[in-house]
Amino acid sequence: MRNFTCLLMFFFLITAGCVPLISRELRRELSPDITFKQVIKDPDTHKGKTILISGIILGSRNTKEGTLIEILQKPADIEGRPKDVDDSDGRFLALYDGYLDTAIYSRGRDAAVAGEITGKRILPLGEIDYTYPLVSIKKIHLFKVRKEERFRYCPYPYWWWHVPWWYHP
Repeated sequence: MRNFTCLLMFFFLITAGCVPLISRELRRELSPDITFKQVIKDPDTHKGKTILISGIILGSRNTKEGTLIEILQKPADIEGRPKDVDDSDGRFLALYDGYLDTAIYSRGRDAAVAGEITGKRILPLGEIDYTYPLVSIKKIHLFKVRKEERFRYCPYPYWWWHVPWWYHP
């Protein structure tokens, strides 16, 4: 019985970290042969295809169409989370048919979007016009905020503020 319990706990721990970002049905709809690099070159060619893209939210706003989210594409790690690298194939717009709170879907959040490519939008980006692929969101997954690693700086060596063992006033 003990071996069975250990085996069950081991199986639970293994599978607990393997929760998929999107449902099995939606995974079947994905076009695995299409890369984001291909989509950004010519979004109209890939209209109607479903794609999964990871990235960092640059901004979001609620419009009459729904919530429009601008995302900087990033390569995904094994869990689907955008890697913390200085590499991207570009930006895209993700449109959710409904209301999402822009305080939650805010700048800097890591996200993965599964959706249908519906075309492109040309919008100003600084002083240029940028062609954004437009993705109609079927599923959006927000990752938990990364914890900042704190470095404790100590300006003095450890022994300066501790009394030596031989010194007792």
